[in-house]
This record gives sequence, C-alpha cells and structure tokens, in this order.
Amino acid sequence: MDTQRTPTDGQADAPHALEGARRGALQGLRIADFSRVLAGPYATMLLADLGADVVKVERPGIGDDTRAWHPPADPDGTSTYFLGVNRNKRSVTLDLTTDVGREQARALVAESDVLVENFRPGTMERLGLGPEELRARQPELVYCSISGFGSGEGARIPGYDLLVQAVGGLMSVTGETAGEPVKAGVALVDVITGLHASLGILAALRHRDATGQGQHVEVNLLSSLLSALVNQASAFAVAGVVPGRMGNAHPSIAPYETFRAADRPIAIAVGNDRQFAALADLLGDPGLARDDRFRTNTDRVAHRAELRDVLTALLGAADADHWSAALLAAGVPAGPVNTVEEAFDFARKLGLPGIVDIPAAPADPGDRPSRQVANPITLSATPVRYDLPPPRLGQHTAEILRPSAHRLTRPTRAELHTTEPNTTNHRSSR
Repeated sequence: MDTQRTPTDGQADAPHALEGARRGALQGLRIADFSRVLAGPYATMLLADLGADVVKVERPGIGDDTRAWHPPADPDGTSTYFLGVNRNKRSVTLDLTTDVGREQARALVAESDVLVENFRPGTMERLGLGPEELRARQPELVYCSISGFGSGEGARIPGYDLLVQAVGGLMSVTGETAGEPVKAGVALVDVITGLHASLGILAALRHRDATGQGQHVEVNLLSSLLSALVNQASAFAVAGVVPGRMGNAHPSIAPYETFRAADRPIAIAVGNDRQFAALADLLGDPGLARDDRFRTNTDRVAHRAELRDVLTALLGAADADHWSAALLAAGVPAGPVNTVEEAFDFARKLGLPGIVDIPAAPADPGDRPSRQVANPITLSATPVRYDLPPPRLGQHTAEILRPSAHRLTRPTRAELHTTEPNTTNHRSSR
C-alpha cells in the first residue's frame, strides 16, 4: 500500500500525488534532530518531506515544548502547534542529563548524516555532544546549530521570535504610521531561519558529496531577520534611510496597499504605469493616469495620500469580490483580504495543494491520522511524501534503540526505500 495521501478538498490531482512508491530526493539520509519549538523542527520537517529519515530526540515525560502549547489541540489533546511542524519524524526519548542518555545520543549520531540542534550555545558542548567532539569522531557529519543571536556576544540572549522581531527591526516597520509597533501574525523569523537552516544543510551535504567532509552549519534568528528585511535593510545599508511604519503601504510603489471596498478590504498591487492606467480605466476615471500627480510611479509615491483618498472613494462603489474579479481580468493584481479559511479555499479553487491527510498505520494501534498543511515544494521526479503522522512522545524509542535499528533503511509502512546503495552518499556503506 502506498501511504502517500493526496490532498483533500478536491485536490486529488495535485502534483504532490504519487503513483506507487517513488524515491524521495533525500532518501538514504538520516537526521538526528535535537531541536524543538519551531525553527529547527520546521527545517527538519521539510527535509523529512523530501525523504530524509528524521529521528526527533525529546526529553522523557515532557518532549518538545510545543506539545504543551494549546489550545487549540486535536481530538487527542495534542497541540496543533506541535502537529504543524513534526510530521514524517520518529520520536525517541533520551535523558541527556545521564551518561546512558548521552551515550545513546552518540550512537544515534554515529549512524546519522546530519545533526540539528537549537539549544542555547554551549549546551551541546557541556553534554559532550558539541560539533568539535562529534566531528572529530565523524568528519563527514553535517552539524547544524540554530541560535537566537549567534554563539558570540549574543549567546546568552534567549532566542524567542517576538524578541527578535522587536530588536531586529521588523516591528519598527510593521503597523500603522501613528500606531504601536506590531509583530507579524506568525513566528515569521523562526520560519525564515528554518528555511535558511535547511538550505545550509543541503549546501553542506553537496560539499560532502564532493569531498567526503562534513562541516558545521550555523544560522541565527537575528541574522536571518536582517537578511529577510531585504529592501528595507538595503535602504539603510546603501542609502542610510531608516524606514518606519507605513501600515499596508509600500515605501517605493503606489498604489500598493489595501483599500476599503464596500464590504471589506481589498489589496491592490500596482507595479507599473500600465497597470495603473488599467486601474484608472476600470474605476471609471481614466484621467488619473494623465494627472501630473499620478503619471509615474515616482509621482504616485510622492502624492500617495491624495491618491489613496481618490481610490478609496471610487472603490467604495462595489464589494471586494467584484473589484477583484474585474481588476484581475484587466491585468491588475488585486484580491480581497481573506481569512485563513478563505485562503485555503482559494488555493483549492486554483488547484494548489493546501491540506493533506496522513492515515494512521493499521499495524500500529497507537498511531493516529493527522491533517496537515501541504509542503509547498513541487518536484517532478521525486515528489514530497506524507508518510508518518507527527509522533507520540517516545513512540519509536524501542524501535530506534534496538542494536540493529541504526540502519539507513527507514522502517515505514510502505517499504519507503529501495535497497540499492545511495551512490552520492559517502555514508551509504555503514
């Protein structure tokens, strides 16, 4: 039986669907995942979706902090936060405060290609699991450390997303001009850092393919945020401009913000003069595009407040769905401000993957089905897989700690892996 589940809500033909059991792009790769909360687990889940065997190391009796972050929770009482970033993983509980637990951890790492951790800098070293010690035994190991503020002067600062959004400048450019600084509605810095971590890991593995040598990959929340500020950061770095809050407006483009239609807000993203002329025509005032205040984007940015007043008055004549359909038909990027529910419905209508269901394993009475948000990556030859629901705490401890368990063959329900060696993996012979 193929355990890959096709997307729900009418998305059975989405590109993530599989015909039979195919190789994952990262099949044969084992990751020892000592991370918790969000940045690390998000990175390792993405890699697991691509075929890596991820073994999640958790504290006995407690596990990942996010297991207790609820409501909301699923019918079994498990935090939806935890469920959202831990599919396709196996859970083992190890007490790293004991000699036995640390030795079990070393044994797991010895049979792994990658280690991921996001403890406060220095913690893994104190446990005898630091990068220098482990890589001295295992030069081919790719060791990824995720921290809040690096391993130097910022090592003692706790790495919480809200804190980084504040001190890293994101909140200073988020919110209304005259209002208070506002955080993003999700832990965006953790997500961005997780993406950077997965990219760094893949780059290090590519280097290992060529040389046989692993390396230490380090990413931190603050540096990831500064990079993700992109145009706002570049404005400061290049021109010395310190940006501020502008609500939903854009510092360099107009009109590029939300406006109030008759029923609810609508986003209009005009990126060039042609689109603005089409907008003006559709709103019944083609002269706007010839008005000296609005003729070019530079003009519109200089007179954005006047332009906003004019457009708001015109857009109030109809509802957001009407304007969205008409503007898109005219080549003007526009759309209503959707709820999360409406956003998933919109993706479904476009035939894009949104939600997938992972079934429980019939052979495992403790397993349970799980509804998941689809991985956004489409690969034509090695599609992402949805094989394992997020694990119960310590669900696979006995299986993983068996003496013969540390093999690359992934013990899933669908015989995920073929038996031929992975010729690009320098650890394929172990």
